[in-house]
Amino acid sequence: MVLDEVARGDSAIAAQRLEILRNFPLLEVDQAVQNLAAQFLSQSNLPPKASDDALHIAAATVYGLDYLLTWNCKHIANAQIQKKLVQISLNAGYELPTICTPYELMGE
Repeated sequence: MVLDEVARGDSAIAAQRLEILRNFPLLEVDQAVQNLAAQFLSQSNLPPKASDDALHIAAATVYGLDYLLTWNCKHIANAQIQKKLVQISLNAGYELPTICTPYELMGE
């Protein structure tokens, strides 16, 4: 999913992004991730068109990541959406990671 996203757009820049990620470990979108993403979509204010966003958040949550960095402030780094996702995660036995922009993580 991530590789598909970074491959979009200008082909030369997309190739650079893919090269940067070449040696990064990838998280499997397994059944637990899919189930949590489905709960995020059905029980929160994430719209159906944000299914990839729900998968990103679910993968970070299921794998116990500390942070999920994003520039997507519409569906991911959105305080109103996160409030509900925290509760859904806890009910499913997970802890939602801190979701923020890179600037927020750096304290700027």
